[in-house]
Amino acid sequence: MKTTITSICKLNEHHTMFRIGDATLPYSEQLHALMEACAAWLAEHEGQTPLFRRFFLSDAANQQTALEQALDGVPFCATSIVQQPPLDGTKIALWLWSASGLTAEQGCFTHNGLTHYWMGGSIPYSRADISSLDARPRVSDSEHQMRDLFDAWRCELKPMEMNIADNGIRTWIFVRDVDVNYRGVVDGRRKYFARIGLTPKTHFLASTGIEGRHALPEVLVQMDGYAVRGLQKGQVQYLYAKDHLNSTYEYGVTFERGTAVTYGDRRHVFISGTASIDDKGRVVHEGDVCAQTLRMLENIRALLAEADCTPSDIASAIVYLRDTADAEVVRALLAQQLPMLNYVLVLAPVCRPTWLVEMECIAVREVNHPEFPNF
Repeated sequence: MKTTITSICKLNEHHTMFRIGDATLPYSEQLHALMEACAAWLAEHEGQTPLFRRFFLSDAANQQTALEQALDGVPFCATSIVQQPPLDGTKIALWLWSASGLTAEQGCFTHNGLTHYWMGGSIPYSRADISSLDARPRVSDSEHQMRDLFDAWRCELKPMEMNIADNGIRTWIFVRDVDVNYRGVVDGRRKYFARIGLTPKTHFLASTGIEGRHALPEVLVQMDGYAVRGLQKGQVQYLYAKDHLNSTYEYGVTFERGTAVTYGDRRHVFISGTASIDDKGRVVHEGDVCAQTLRMLENIRALLAEADCTPSDIASAIVYLRDTADAEVVRALLAQQLPMLNYVLVLAPVCRPTWLVEMECIAVREVNHPEFPNF
């Protein structure tokens, strides 16, 4: 079998993981098999519109161009491409988020008076530096690239009458050489958020900041984002689990542990990258990946509980490891603790070297809140 597919359907939306079944195939064949499998799956699930997709590559410098060429002619979908090698020995994997009933216009979806916008694969072009379609990002540090990325997102949202502070829900931030460049990302985000009025007294966005590479070596930071226009007061809830975790601003970073968005028919819960941390912001169980995995899951359960959800509501998850040698141990532990988890396991060091494992997830739970529009 060339591909394996796992899909969780919640109401009218699917979170689907596509993986290669034969790790010995060359990249060209793995890519072809993955694209064929995705096209076949969409054909079998008529009416499902792709909302967002992320490709995980083992070697972006040598693989990204071929992937981009393979996507030519494929119906548009907000697309993220990041070097985070799948830890099953393959060269490529895909997470696809799709739903029915939404009308798509270049990554922007409208339904029930709401506008959803997914941004994928944004890299830090400074607008002053773009003189042609072949322009490349300017060479700068991670702090300035982070600020450029948020400014690019602001510019993309403005024509849709959205802004980061009022409409931003979730970001994914990928940092080349995270042990070196993460501090600049933290500083750039904090300064940009302060400029647009996001402070500890207001709110931040759910986020993952993790190792991830682009094919271009000068790209130190790339970002994906999700924003929604039309939400009413009371639809957005920020999750803290203060018995387990502390507020991120206490150690100088600016993101929410989790964000829940309640619609009339469902609740979406975005759990940020979560590791083995306690309510004082300290790393727990240094050097023990098994104990860290269990504490990580405990923290995630606590965050989900604040949104009246459980791990059974998780539609998709990404698990990040610092050390490939820990893959089998963590995979076995996840199978024991969450046997139905729909996830991809990738190589991606976390922002602190002593964190050996991190997980993010999206949960979807059916609710009945007629005072709000349906998703």
